[in-house]
Amino acid sequence: MVDVPEEELKAAFGKRLRSLRKSKGFSQETLAHACGLDRTYVGGVERGERNISLINIHRIATALGIGPDELVK
Repeated sequence: MVDVPEEELKAAFGKRLRSLRKSKGFSQETLAHACGLDRTYVGGVERGERNISLINIHRIATALGIGPDELVK
């Protein structure tokens, strides 16, 4: 297993989320509303400031119409 710093993991996840969100044509607000999260939380995840839970990964993936595995590729 490769040891990757936590900050790099969060930043990479956030970058992936932003890319998928934009590809679906969603604003942060639209996505947040669709998955029952606050827009500022979604923004924090995209900026790599938040350590997102598995539950919220599932919520976001469902709102985007993808599997959770697509978010962590």
